[in-house]
Amino acid sequence: MTPAKLWLQIFLAGFAIISALLVTTLAAGVPYGDLSRIGQVSDNEFGWQLAQPHVEPAFLRASPVTEADILVIGDSFSMTYRWQSVLTRAGYRVTTIYWGQLGEALCDDFDAWLDGAGFHGKLVVVESVERLLGDRLAKSQNCTKMRKPFESKSEPFTSPPEQVPGFELNWKGKLTSGYTTFRNTSRAKNSPGDTLFGKQTWARPVVGGCSFFSSKFCDKALFFKDDDDNGDLTPENVRQMRAFTNAHPARTIMWMVIPNKTTIYIQPDHSKDFVTAFRDAGLGPDLFTFAQEQKTKVRDFYFPNDTHLSMHGQLILGQRVLESVRKILPEPAAKTS
Repeated sequence: MTPAKLWLQIFLAGFAIISALLVTTLAAGVPYGDLSRIGQVSDNEFGWQLAQPHVEPAFLRASPVTEADILVIGDSFSMTYRWQSVLTRAGYRVTTIYWGQLGEALCDDFDAWLDGAGFHGKLVVVESVERLLGDRLAKSQNCTKMRKPFESKSEPFTSPPEQVPGFELNWKGKLTSGYTTFRNTSRAKNSPGDTLFGKQTWARPVVGGCSFFSSKFCDKALFFKDDDDNGDLTPENVRQMRAFTNAHPARTIMWMVIPNKTTIYIQPDHSKDFVTAFRDAGLGPDLFTFAQEQKTKVRDFYFPNDTHLSMHGQLILGQRVLESVRKILPEPAAKTS
């Protein structure tokens, strides 16, 4: 064989392999769940299939901080403004900022910081997912001064789809991502137990999973490994929360701790001592017991391919938060003025 023929054969073989990988990646589609994207597992098998509820855009706009009744400090569970829309629909004026904008800490000059921003409302709702609360409280213990200026957005940080996204060629995926997704999905479906993909995504069996999730392969769901790695919350965390609340009496502070998806579907006793102490302290609604109840009533209370609540779950959460808000602010200021 001449060198030219050998080179041509190698070129054609390489071209065929690259072409096959490209076609496989394009055909895999664009992922729409955060855990399916991170773990490279197929949304076709593990993605939600139920349409999400429509929320009128008028209820998804935040009020200016100077006009707000309620200030929400939240994380990614608050970025769609869906649960807040229930408060807005009830007439409350709500504005939202994020832990990331605060350096993940609440500091000693919190009241003065809010005064400087022009917030005249009476209620601050502090929302955090379970897995990140301990670290945020630890950082707050040693924080004397809020480091960043107040900044809120009138529009949601992210707007999730209301229907299952249609097929779209995955032009932005890595060349090997289609093959990896095919391989990982096969492993996820065929492995009898937990399977880890990359460093952050578990595919885990869920007892009664098809009554909880609308995904095609509903006996398993995807979970975030940090749910396990970050450990339990403890009664000491409740003491830290109470201390911060007592140190800032200018406004009512309501804590809103959203349980990890893993806690609700896999490890129901996770952070159990914290839950008992938090409920006894009366610092906010018990969303752990609430979520355990709702998972049996609402398919996709949490998304099967994502670490977050679905929009169904967000709106139900909003109703629960509204009940707690009304105990503090029976009527929005707009109605009582």
